[in-house]
Amino acid sequence: MVTSSLDMAKQILKTYDHMFASRPQTAAGKYTTYEYSDLAWAPYGPYWRQGRKIYLTELFSAKRLESYEYMRVEEMREFTRRLYRNCGKSIELKDYLSHYTLSIISRIVLGKKYFSASESEKEIVSLEEFQEMLDELFLLNGVLNIGDWIPWLDFLDLQGYVKRMKKLKVRFDKFHDHVIDEHNVRRKTTKNWQPKDMVDLLLQLADDPELEVKLTRDNMKGLTQVISFFLIVSFNYFLIFPFHFPS
Repeated sequence: MVTSSLDMAKQILKTYDHMFASRPQTAAGKYTTYEYSDLAWAPYGPYWRQGRKIYLTELFSAKRLESYEYMRVEEMREFTRRLYRNCGKSIELKDYLSHYTLSIISRIVLGKKYFSASESEKEIVSLEEFQEMLDELFLLNGVLNIGDWIPWLDFLDLQGYVKRMKKLKVRFDKFHDHVIDEHNVRRKTTKNWQPKDMVDLLLQLADDPELEVKLTRDNMKGLTQVISFFLIVSFNYFLIFPFHFPS
């Protein structure tokens, strides 16, 4: 929808915002975001409002983000060290920036890097595989799938997008299950356990009986996965704007 009227824009974005807040329920939301569990695809309603509140008050509050500053500093120093080690060589800066961004977000959201950047490191996925999964997620959430707009052709999957979405979901399921299971084990075996990252916070909130909408395992996967989009956006941000090197 395109509007060139200031008054009409106000009606859409403010007065009747709740009527325009939901996206159409497409295959991308169904298969890649756990039945519309992330906030980008969730329909406006109790779950969406609760998720937004969790993001604003628990995950992205100024105090919470400030507590992660040491991670950003450590990763920036590691980033500059990697560049220095290749001084005088021709390098692809994109790969270094991607590694830097993924490292920061992984530590903040998941508690540690769940990807291996070299053959000596053993993690559930390699850096290349993780980046490939995110690129595929980003692409499939932006494609024009014929079956979404001509429902009687949906079963044919003419472009093969739904098949790719289902395949990607299996890969992300394996990754998210590993992360959540590891966090659950740590939570149950650690005395005086306190949440240290965003997955920990979601697990804690899932046990809260006062939540209006109970968080399921798929809800936690969806809310965690939406951060993946920020990985791509943050990476593109670095290509456009200068960034600060902490001392």
